[in-house]
Amino acid sequence: MIKKLSYCFFIIISVIFLAACQENANAPSDSTTENDSNSNESTTTSKSDQLVVAMPADVTSLDPAVSMDNTAWKIIYNTYERLVDYDGATTNIKPGLAKEWKVSEDGKTWTFYLEDGHLFSDGTPVDAEAVKASFERTLAVDNGPAGVFSMISEIKVEDPLTVTFVLSETFPPFLSTLAANYGNIVNPKVLEHEVDGDLGQNYLASNTMGSGPYKLTEWKKGDSLKLELNEHSKLKPSITTVLFRVVSDPSVQRLQLEKGEIDIAEGIPVDQIDTLKELDNVTILQEPSLAVDYVYINNKNGNPALQDARVRQALNYAIDYDSLVSAVQLGYATQMHGPIPDGIWGHDKSVKQYNYDVEKAKQLLAEAGAEDLTISLLYSDNKTWWETEALAIQSNLADIGVTVKLNKVAYATSREMMDKGEFDLALGVWSPDFGDPYMFMNYWFDSSYHGLAGNRSFYTNSEVDKLLREAATNNDQEARQSIYKQVQDIVLEDAPYILLYQKDFILPMSKEVKGFVYNPMLESMYNLQDMSK
Repeated sequence: MIKKLSYCFFIIISVIFLAACQENANAPSDSTTENDSNSNESTTTSKSDQLVVAMPADVTSLDPAVSMDNTAWKIIYNTYERLVDYDGATTNIKPGLAKEWKVSEDGKTWTFYLEDGHLFSDGTPVDAEAVKASFERTLAVDNGPAGVFSMISEIKVEDPLTVTFVLSETFPPFLSTLAANYGNIVNPKVLEHEVDGDLGQNYLASNTMGSGPYKLTEWKKGDSLKLELNEHSKLKPSITTVLFRVVSDPSVQRLQLEKGEIDIAEGIPVDQIDTLKELDNVTILQEPSLAVDYVYINNKNGNPALQDARVRQALNYAIDYDSLVSAVQLGYATQMHGPIPDGIWGHDKSVKQYNYDVEKAKQLLAEAGAEDLTISLLYSDNKTWWETEALAIQSNLADIGVTVKLNKVAYATSREMMDKGEFDLALGVWSPDFGDPYMFMNYWFDSSYHGLAGNRSFYTNSEVDKLLREAATNNDQEARQSIYKQVQDIVLEDAPYILLYQKDFILPMSKEVKGFVYNPMLESMYNLQDMSK
């Protein structure tokens, strides 16, 4: 046993080492020259009213009606405003453009009362017509963000500062979706830039037209984006210029942070964090995120043995969660406790948690008559840590007599196979779009979401379906919480997934930066209006 564990440990450490070497080998050959040039620029811009952020890659479209990209959202979030916002570090909702709101008893009619005096960056007032036009444009563009608002059947302007949304069906998370990035309000004058009926998409892909505290003033593709103050905003941040610089090499980011040439480094992997902790001018922000890693167990189309709940429970008991977190995330993660991560209402520490118990796992397999089981594990190169994770799981399951054949394929292929259910086990990650347990409970366990839509274990339980759909249409949060507790008790016994861990958010930054508040719903985004140096 000791020899076997040592051999596996050697493999895992080797994979981590090789991954680190490969990352450096792939760094752009001219990165030193490029960043020498950038260093000169930052020397002249590194003042107390300027913030410099290094990010690993350039952003994509900046159109709020198109973008589903967290990297682009860091620009969009600070250049637009929303009807409501997340409150500080929580998933609670606070007023934004709307100073107050009300919902009808049946939950289908939401009326928002706008605060007067908000202006877009060209001085145009933000009124009810602008809100209506913005959401109607998102729905007409019919891209990724439109799907979130598919339940909106009508938007009515009651007066210049009052707007009403009529929903086709009750949807309790609706308010939370308005605080997400696809709820940003766009200046209706975007249509003056329309070309060939594109609703201004081409223009808004590389320009901003919002009422947020900042506006985009320069974008050097592949190099940097500059935000400067929106002089019409009601907010008056102390940081007047924010420069997002594209620095793909994590080693260069680390050196620039050490020299004080940048204030925040977004692309430094966890295996370099300990080195940064030794620097006097750097602090490391570490907070639980809402991003989770888990294993899909194919309940329908995989190895027939996996249709037995005792086998799925055995796989859950076979995982050495502490060792896996240590090997895969170097300790920067926490074992999941239930399917709803800590940080979203509905998270419940009283629900069942599987812990490492080899003898219990062997007993369950024996009861199910599945002692000599051979199954496959599907994964891709989409996440750098998945190779290590797959090897650790393979080793753990070998200890209970289960042979795991690793099946590493291209990312696109893995997505297609998962959608069709062509796997036994598969590695996956999930993070919520809005702060509601619906994002985990309904998507993961409702049989109407089989495949990539969310229920990637192809789990079906009619009682769970009934309860989840009741929770999805009930406006009483306390009642919903009770329903979700019932569902968690059922699904944790049925064990359609192996719940691994909740990742930490790690961000190295200069000690001079003050006021940053991490909100797990706003991953990669900054509350720039509250920050200072």
